Amino acid sequence: MNKITELKKRIIDSGYKAVEELIKVAEEKIVTHMDDDLSADKLKNAAAAKKLAIMDAFEILKRVEEENNIIEGVVGNSAPTNRGFAEQRAKTK
Repeated sequence: MNKITELKKRIIDSGYKAVEELIKVAEEKIVTHMDDDLSADKLKNAAAAKKLAIMDAFEILKRVEEENNIIEGVVGNSAPTNRGFAEQRAKTK
């Protein structure tokens, strides 16, 4: 195995660990004590942070799986395209 592949595997492992940490953030309770009076802004910010953690986890997981498939030579189910390198890597919304 070459150096680049070894580094990519370490990055993939780190990506999985990062996803686990983001899951922990998303699973934490926003309101831990009923006596605490949290303002609407604080609740909104906490909910936004959880949403961001979840979205980041999915984005990391998707990219990690793509890279893992490339390393392992797994061919996806997508049909071949005539797009170039930059077009294939461009994010679409």
